[in-house]
Amino acid sequence: MAYMMLLFLFSLVMGLAAVASNPSPYFAALGLVLVAGLGCGVLVGYGGSFLSLILFLIYLGGMLVVFAYSAALAAEPYPESWGSLPVLGVMLVYVGGVCAAAGVFWGGWYDGFWLSADEFGEFSVLRADVEGVALVYSVGGGMLILGAWVLLLTLFVVLELTRGLGRGALRAV
Repeated sequence: MAYMMLLFLFSLVMGLAAVASNPSPYFAALGLVLVAGLGCGVLVGYGGSFLSLILFLIYLGGMLVVFAYSAALAAEPYPESWGSLPVLGVMLVYVGGVCAAAGVFWGGWYDGFWLSADEFGEFSVLRADVEGVALVYSVGGGMLILGAWVLLLTLFVVLELTRGLGRGALRAV
C-alpha cells in the first residue's frame, strides 16, 4: 500500500507541474482531469472514500465546465503541447523547485503519514470521512460560502484571461 501511495503522490506532483507549466487550456483541462483522479486516489488510500467521490463529482462536474468554456473561447490554431521545449523547460523548473523543497523538509518525515485515518481508532463507531462531512455541513458553513465565492471569482478570472484579442471562433457572441 505504501508503494501505491508513493506512486499516487509522485504522479500527483508531476501532474500538477504539467498543469501549471502549460499555457494552453486544452491540455490544462486534460491535466486537471488526471490530477483530480490522482487526488481522489490519494484520498481513498488514506481512508476517505466518500470524500474522494464527492471531490471527483463536484470538481469534474463544476470546474471542467469553466475550462470547456475557456477552451472554446481560446480557439488557438496551434496550441503548445507538453512536448514542446518551452513547456518542458518550465515544467523542469517546477519539478526542481519541488525537489529542493523536499530536500529541505526531508528530515521531518516519518512512517505515520502512510496510515489511513481508520487505522488510528480501533473501536470507533463511525468512519473518519463521514464525521468530516458532518462537520463541514454543521460548523463549516462559512467556509462553504467562501469556497463558492472563490469558485465564482475563478470563473470570471479564467474567462477574462482567455478572452484574448477578439479573433477566436466564438467572439461574435
